[in-house]
Amino acid sequence: MERRQGLHRDCLRRDQRRLSIALVVALAILGVGEAVSAAEIPLAERRSGYEFMGRATRTMQDDDATNPAMLWVLDGEALWNRKTGTAERSCADCHGDARASMKGVAARYPAFDAARGRPLDLEQRINACRSERQKAPPFAFESADLLALTAFVARQSRGLPIEIAIDERTKPFLDAGREAFHRRQGQLNLACAQCHDENWGKKLAGNPIPQAHPTGYPLYRLEWQGLGSLQRRLRNCFVGVRAEPYPYGAPEFVDLQLYLMWRARGMKLESPAVRP
Repeated sequence: MERRQGLHRDCLRRDQRRLSIALVVALAILGVGEAVSAAEIPLAERRSGYEFMGRATRTMQDDDATNPAMLWVLDGEALWNRKTGTAERSCADCHGDARASMKGVAARYPAFDAARGRPLDLEQRINACRSERQKAPPFAFESADLLALTAFVARQSRGLPIEIAIDERTKPFLDAGREAFHRRQGQLNLACAQCHDENWGKKLAGNPIPQAHPTGYPLYRLEWQGLGSLQRRLRNCFVGVRAEPYPYGAPEFVDLQLYLMWRARGMKLESPAVRP
């Protein structure tokens, strides 16, 4: 087991080095300038990552019978109906049929939580319900159970427009996420906006650069051979520019998620999506 874990870490480090080298070479070819533009993609020009994929991958996402993420959705449905915790309560005991009660919910997260005084993402909301309502231990971030239950809840909003509520309470967190998106980071001194606002549609290491609209999370990545959250993808990007990633659940990640979802406002949710 230790040997297998060591091999896994070695492979991860090798992939990270390759990604960093690819970023340096490709962005040099693309001619990324010194200044980071604050201009955002016009609403009429926004495109989902789905539109940058090949036909085979799009077909996989479109058919629930071939979409591998649906295996997690089925597990999530079982978790939804399972009584747990010292309260011996299931999600269904409070919320009933998820097809009705959860419709549109994922399209509104991250959302402001008055008790905590800041936004929570969907995974954090699920864990809060477990702790406070079911009296059960929260799921670990990126665990199979948390991904499954999040995918099941998100599945109920598929096809609905993203609607992020921004008011005087959430605006400071939105601004923090916007600043992070445009801030150069890491040893490569790159900002998210340099790839996803200024160079989308071009090629990076042979793959098209998407616009970074989080319309399909949690999603199945062929690269991962499994389901993953938006925070996992963000951590990958941090490592790619040789920046220290925040831990899962960090406020900085939630602020960035809030901005990314607001940036995708009006676009249709695709959860659970498939990506290369």
